[in-house]
Amino acid sequence: MEIKEASFLSATTNVDEIPIPELEEFAFIGRSNVGKSSLINMLCNRRKLAHTSSTPGKTQCINRFLVDQGWIITDLPGYGFAKVSKTKRAALEAMINGYIRRAPGMTLLFVLLDARHPLQQIDLDFLIRLGNWQVPFAIVLTKSDKLSKTALERQSASLRESVSQYWDPLPPFFVVSSLTGEGRKELLDYIGSIRSKKF
Repeated sequence: MEIKEASFLSATTNVDEIPIPELEEFAFIGRSNVGKSSLINMLCNRRKLAHTSSTPGKTQCINRFLVDQGWIITDLPGYGFAKVSKTKRAALEAMINGYIRRAPGMTLLFVLLDARHPLQQIDLDFLIRLGNWQVPFAIVLTKSDKLSKTALERQSASLRESVSQYWDPLPPFFVVSSLTGEGRKELLDYIGSIRSKKF
């Protein structure tokens, strides 16, 4: 599958403001600074579609992008280490949880993990929560260009092993680089295969 057109659709902090759609939504989430917005831009071949920043926690709304007039990519706020107040952190968590559990069109959640690091407790807790909520998800290892081929293979195997202690079978795994474009085709083809089952 290839994306031909993508444009900003809406931004909100309240999932209940999202209209009941006829289009499927594929949402992306991960710890702050995991490369979420960069990945969305890479998938869509649009350098500035989703706002990127070197400062973690810049995405603080539910940002939705219309793709080829047929489906939606949703950029969710990152969880974890953003420098925000406890009040703001609680509000962001409520917004994220509200979207994941109640968004009428969400088909799949892509959870991004930094390929350079072992599975963090905050990521594991989040994945377990998704399992408890029976939310379908896939795992995307980002920033693969930061590791050598050998180190990436070792780290990928380690992350799979960590997740396998909680899931059998494993959720889908993808390895990507927003810099080199690695994994782009695989990720888009996977989205395409899910969409094709709906029609």
